[in-house]
Amino acid sequence: MRTTIDKAGRLVIPAPLRQRAGLSAGAEVELTEDELGLRLTRVAPGPRLVKVGARLVARPTAAPDTRPSIDVAALIEEERNRWP
Repeated sequence: MRTTIDKAGRLVIPAPLRQRAGLSAGAEVELTEDELGLRLTRVAPGPRLVKVGARLVARPTAAPDTRPSIDVAALIEEERNRWP
């Protein structure tokens, strides 16, 4: 997908890409530069460790309604179909 940058330097990320990446208004992102260009990464809060019995269990810190639902099988299939 192509998009443009406006005079203020803002970049519009198309809705399908925002939805797949789990980005919503106010989401925190990190912008880095590498050998291929610019990389935009969603900043997600890390899990916290909770002791359950004798074990440590990783629990998400984000509220359930703010976590993106990701269809892993669809992402894999999409990636497979991307290349001839």
